[in-house]
Amino acid sequence: MAKYMLIMRGTDESMAAMMEKPFEEMLETMGRFNDELIKAGVLVAAEGLDDPSQGVVVDFGGETPVVTDGPYGETKELFGGFYVLDVASKEEAVEWAKRIPAVPGSKCEIRRVPSIDEFPQDNEWIVRERAWRERTGQL
Repeated sequence: MAKYMLIMRGTDESMAAMMEKPFEEMLETMGRFNDELIKAGVLVAAEGLDDPSQGVVVDFGGETPVVTDGPYGETKELFGGFYVLDVASKEEAVEWAKRIPAVPGSKCEIRRVPSIDEFPQDNEWIVRERAWRERTGQL
């Protein structure tokens, strides 16, 4: 088994189209899909994000970080939420992603989440992180 993050990305247009749907309808549609993931035993985490205009961007392009309001200036695709699934393969993650009830114009990027076991186990920082994960029940 491996973890994969399904990153939901939408354009300004697809986000606007999603906002036109009644909120209760959106909750019902996403709730049914989430329930399928839970019943299949593959859901690790899932979250939607607040409106991009409510966020900030920390830009590390210069000597000191610069903080600005809202998303990047010329955003064509906005990160709107994510799922983390624990599945047997990238192909299985793709099959789940194809079933997401997304609005037209949206995209889903799929990225594998490396396990802590893939890092040097004798590294001081990995040892500390592993201990933290064990203490918090994440390992």
